[in-house]
Amino acid sequence: MAGGGAPLLQVEELTKRFGGFTAVAAVSFTVAQGEILGLLGPNGSGKSTTFNCIAGMLKPSAGSVKLAGEEIGGLTADETCRRGIGRTFQIPRPFRKLSLLENATLAAHYGAAGHIDRAEAERRARDALRLAQLPDDPEATTHGLGAAGLKKLELARALATQPKLLLADESLGGLDAGEMRQAADMLKRIRDERGITIVWVEHIMGVLLSVVDRVVVLDHGAVIFRGTPQEAQEDARVAEVYLGPPESRAA
Repeated sequence: MAGGGAPLLQVEELTKRFGGFTAVAAVSFTVAQGEILGLLGPNGSGKSTTFNCIAGMLKPSAGSVKLAGEEIGGLTADETCRRGIGRTFQIPRPFRKLSLLENATLAAHYGAAGHIDRAEAERRARDALRLAQLPDDPEATTHGLGAAGLKKLELARALATQPKLLLADESLGGLDAGEMRQAADMLKRIRDERGITIVWVEHIMGVLLSVVDRVVVLDHGAVIFRGTPQEAQEDARVAEVYLGPPESRAA
């Protein structure tokens, strides 16, 4: 459930241009402490660009991104991570020659605001692996992990950085219906048990809408909807973006 008070994340008039092309145009939204926000939109809507501007992968062309009142727009990915933003990637790329524990331990070192020793990094890594329902056995490797397992490892690596805000990038991609439900339930449990605020970027609406508190929908780089999941399902413009104009839909 969303907390009160000042927002943890505040995005104001965020704009990103690539040459003469504007990928994101004056996008604004807030995320409260303890909230799960769904950032939705069809492919090419600008959600990934918005996400990457927040995470430090891209530098905004204009606008503001604040975390707990501190301006972070334009910081690098490692700087935003050390300030409390953890992120997953749509396509997991673990270190295949390392164990699951070693993968998560490296992430713990990366996210630490100051120096931590190996014992503390491993403690954070083991906690993150358990939270993601993966073994913390030092001998456990990535071999044999399917799409769902790799998504869990991606999540564990992000959690090992001990984020205040978790940015989940297309966590349902490549999963079957049962795995999608499990992934959604896991994100909700992480919020409920640890109080971690989550922004979930996704183009698949179905399962996500049963988990998030609010929804922001983008299309062609602009916000076209803000509201509850129920309101999103009833909104004519959201339906048109996802399904096409009424006259083009099957009878």
